[in-house]
Amino acid sequence: MTYSLTVRDHMMIAHSFTGEAFGPAQNLHGATFVVDATFRAAELHADGVVVDIGRASEALREILSSLSYRNLDDEPAFQGVNTTTERLCSFVAERLVDAARDGGLGGADLTGIAVTLHESHIAWASYEVSL
Repeated sequence: MTYSLTVRDHMMIAHSFTGEAFGPAQNLHGATFVVDATFRAAELHADGVVVDIGRASEALREILSSLSYRNLDDEPAFQGVNTTTERLCSFVAERLVDAARDGGLGGADLTGIAVTLHESHIAWASYEVSL
């Protein structure tokens, strides 16, 4: 049995891609992503939660704020890589893992964190980390 809790936020970024496979997206363009962060635990914390919703929401907001309204092509963390939806999922997830390991989310011992970035109502990508 696995419990999960999901919080949602969004970010707005600018970026471009390198490579013929990306067609017109090679040019600078904007993207708005709806971001879901799902936290998983085999057992609930003594308080009956997977993680504290408020803390999880704050952690996600802090990570997304560091990316929002920026041209990711100019960010040192992304130099030399395409900031695809998949890559951004892993970036957000790894920072949430850091927050969880630092005890910043409260709650149970997590077994996993999954991050999904929705590009639109018909396209999204996810990345999941087992803990």
